[in-house]
Amino acid sequence: MAERPGIKTQTRKQPGIPARIRKDVWYKLDLSAIVYPTLQRRDFSSVYRLSVMLKEKIDPVLLQTALDRTLPRFPTYKVAIRKGLFWRYLEPNNRPGPYVLEDIKNPCMPMPFKGNNRYLIRVYYYDRRISLEAHHSLGDGTGGMCLLQTLTAVYLGLLGHPVKPEGFVLDIDSSPNPEELEDAYMRYANAQFCPPRPAEKTYRVRGTKEPFYTLNIIDGILSVQEVMAVAKRYHASITEYLNAVLLYALLQKQNADFHIRLRPVRIAMPVNLRRFFPSKTLRNFITMVYPSIDPRLGEYQFEEIVEHIHHYMRYYINDKFLRGDITTNAATQRNPLIRVVPLFIKDLVVRTFYTRVQDKNSSAGLTNMGALHVPPDMKPFIERFDIYMGQPFSSRTNCAIISFEDVLTINFASSIVEADVERYFFRKLVQDGIHVKIESNRSLEDRT
Repeated sequence: MAERPGIKTQTRKQPGIPARIRKDVWYKLDLSAIVYPTLQRRDFSSVYRLSVMLKEKIDPVLLQTALDRTLPRFPTYKVAIRKGLFWRYLEPNNRPGPYVLEDIKNPCMPMPFKGNNRYLIRVYYYDRRISLEAHHSLGDGTGGMCLLQTLTAVYLGLLGHPVKPEGFVLDIDSSPNPEELEDAYMRYANAQFCPPRPAEKTYRVRGTKEPFYTLNIIDGILSVQEVMAVAKRYHASITEYLNAVLLYALLQKQNADFHIRLRPVRIAMPVNLRRFFPSKTLRNFITMVYPSIDPRLGEYQFEEIVEHIHHYMRYYINDKFLRGDITTNAATQRNPLIRVVPLFIKDLVVRTFYTRVQDKNSSAGLTNMGALHVPPDMKPFIERFDIYMGQPFSSRTNCAIISFEDVLTINFASSIVEADVERYFFRKLVQDGIHVKIESNRSLEDRT
């Protein structure tokens, strides 16, 4: 292919085939999605999981029917990934599937691009839970949640409980809004300055690597009201408080490890840009911020960490700084010289930079989807939601937070045996008076 693929606006009419799944429509990868296929390897894939727990046992036959009806409404998820000479792109996938499967012990397994009839999503069921796994090249958690909630609404409708489209639940009989398909980064990447990125190496959690394809999950289930009350005691929001707890846990882990010198502890935290820049895109539209603590400056009390994070969030998470950040991201893509570099060279450069620089810029990952809302018709049938960031690229833990009504779930995922960071994290919550219920896919021997 001589040029980078983009969204075609004019297509030849094919009788009997809806426009949103015609074979001659394809989509360029958005600004974030470009990186994820490059990092793909046999033991790593940028896969995240979203789950909804219902109050009745799942009927897999009806769930498959619901998936078949829902997915065509999401044309950027009903795709396969392809390689061009200079760029990758997404093309409509009209192969059979994807098929609903019974859930597995180790979620977020690597997703080979040629497997699963080339689909980049998986749907699982277990007892009362529906789980969606998606490759990050398709979209972020907001887009995935929109697909999961719409799928759940269609499934409930098949059970005789119709749900009126609202919020994350889309009307499957409507055509996609063109804004849902856009690369929103390029619309807002217009700052006049490209801020530099943090470059100093951080503390890295070391541990015993688990056997191939093993992902350790530890879930903490809490009360939103309890966490909010504790956060208010520290004059912080829930996100600020939980960020501080994770940094505190990482500091404790570093102090307990053998070390010649201390290093900063830093969290990679995605920010949903839709909060600051109007967009309906169902694709990736996030950027990263990096709250951190440097123990080389002295010993930090927990109250100091909370205060530091509180001011960091208010200083950096605003439209001015975020616009500058996405402009920095877009600069390389807009460079005409880089655009004509062959894909295999781009892959080599990006993979080397990520491995040697970017991945060493953070000690852990933390994402917070916040409080979820569902249509009133749907609320009586839902117990809770879960979110998992999936396998870390290197030996560390990732933390994901989501809440529904008064249920807040904190989901840790790691590929190492040791669970010290998780233990320090939940111990601090309990010390602050928060009741925590723990669930895990580990055996009893693993948890001791």
